[in-house]
Amino acid sequence: MSRPARPHVFMRPLWRCRACGADWPCQPARLALLVEYRDDRTALLVYLGMLMHEAGDQLAQLNGHTRPPGLTDRFLTWARARGQDPGDPSE
Repeated sequence: MSRPARPHVFMRPLWRCRACGADWPCQPARLALLVEYRDDRTALLVYLGMLMHEAGDQLAQLNGHTRPPGLTDRFLTWARARGQDPGDPSE
């Protein structure tokens, strides 16, 4: 009998995946989010932006009040639609 797969969700305040321990959003979480929000990429980006802000605050508290670099790439850049110009907020 196999165990059900654990969901790849974040663990506060470390912002690591509860299932695999990688920085969240890990690859399986990214895939699940893209599937869940496949019809509303804007809502996905808003959701991830809110989580990025929360993660930045919590990680800064753990890191001597310095926000870790690369949060935008970690939380948002991967979720943009392919071919979207980073300077074009309309897509």
